[in-house]
Amino acid sequence: MSNRINWLLLINAALGSFLAGTASRIFAVSLPTVARGLDTSIVGISWAVISFQISTISLSMIFGRLGDIYGRQKIFGLGFLISALGAGFCGLSQNVVQLILFRFLQGIGASMTQSQARALAMDSLSKESAGKAQGFMTTAFHSGVLIGPSVGGLIIDYIQWRAVFFFLVPIALTGVILTAINLRRGNEGNVFVPPDKGTAVDYLGAALLILTTIVLIAIIDYRIMEIIGSGRRFVIIAIFAALFLGFLYREYTAAAPIVDLSLFRIRMFTLSCLSLLMVGATQAMVGFVLPFYLQDILHLSPSFMGLLFISAPIFTVTLSPVAGWITDKVGPRLPASAGILVLVMSALLGGFLRTDSHWTFAVVVLALWGLATALFYPPNHTAMIGSVPAEHRGVATGAVYVMFGLGNTFGISMGTLLLTAAFRYYSGDPTATPTPGNPIVFVNATNVAFFVSAIIGLVAVSCSLMRGKEKAMRTTAVAQTS
Repeated sequence: MSNRINWLLLINAALGSFLAGTASRIFAVSLPTVARGLDTSIVGISWAVISFQISTISLSMIFGRLGDIYGRQKIFGLGFLISALGAGFCGLSQNVVQLILFRFLQGIGASMTQSQARALAMDSLSKESAGKAQGFMTTAFHSGVLIGPSVGGLIIDYIQWRAVFFFLVPIALTGVILTAINLRRGNEGNVFVPPDKGTAVDYLGAALLILTTIVLIAIIDYRIMEIIGSGRRFVIIAIFAALFLGFLYREYTAAAPIVDLSLFRIRMFTLSCLSLLMVGATQAMVGFVLPFYLQDILHLSPSFMGLLFISAPIFTVTLSPVAGWITDKVGPRLPASAGILVLVMSALLGGFLRTDSHWTFAVVVLALWGLATALFYPPNHTAMIGSVPAEHRGVATGAVYVMFGLGNTFGISMGTLLLTAAFRYYSGDPTATPTPGNPIVFVNATNVAFFVSAIIGLVAVSCSLMRGKEKAMRTTAVAQTS
């Protein structure tokens, strides 16, 4: 295979990841201002977050499969266009209901671009440089994460909150233009063209997958459960079980399934999925609890906290390409496992924070968090996408975002539950709500959340180590799906 790099394809794929990273953080820092601008509550504005989350998680694997069938560039370019429209309409929203709907539309565009980007990056290089491609993509995403908060803050301070969304439109339109140029030049990448019998779309399977994912999000997202009511949780779990079993049966019997269940016979793919799910949960728990400690216990200002949180993406942006290069040399298992171990160290250190700890202690936690991200994601994504046959890379790329999204949602919910339960235990009040009014009890509760996240991380290490070696990865993928 040629070692020539398709730079136009790689740059456009990286632009998709950069847009995703920028959009996620620029909206997060804008939430309070947007809520005031639309005269809504924190609950109302949280639904704008949830609607985007639902569309991206539930649709990523669907669009990944459509990209495998009809061409990744076509789905990718259309995703950029829908992202531009969604962002523009969000900026024009007159009330929170409109914002929720347009955020859902924006999420559809994001699911289309995200489900193709990493597969296209892998197509742009030779298979021997797959890790390098994923390292480049991780750097692109976290570059957006790095600049998003500062750009969002400047836009809000000097223009207004609507401009936060308008800022994303030209980035997305640039992606549309680059995609059109790629298509005109025939730069589809190393796309596999499936046989005629595999080109049919399993619409019933797609519908079942969407419904199953949405119900699962409802079960693990504490914000949704608070609105629905915890008393109905068992009913929702029963609905999820019925939908999930129906989806498995449909995919097992369908001639051209949305998700080929034989992919999960590939040890590298399945254990990489599980590792990503648990790493996402661990990182979410650490990232959810730590800001409360910094602001409510150490009484740091939001602006100073923002500076501290830069330490994580700086490590990720600078070291992800190195992790990708190492992956190409030694395979994904060792660097990914090392990354999880660093994340466990970060969580364990968080478990020893005290009411009088210096803020530099928290910076070390954040720095290790960023280092773990750099070490883990490029090799793990290389393993997930590279372990499946070429005609299923879109589905594998979609699975990356499904696993990460579910892990992140589960981690935040678990962090909330642990923080509440531990606070009630240490305070002796079974109805208490976590509050910094009792600093010692509050910090003890956060320590529990950190230690539990470390345990989840250790389980993820076990999965990562059992995934197998890189040489087995490529041969197994062909043997088990042929």
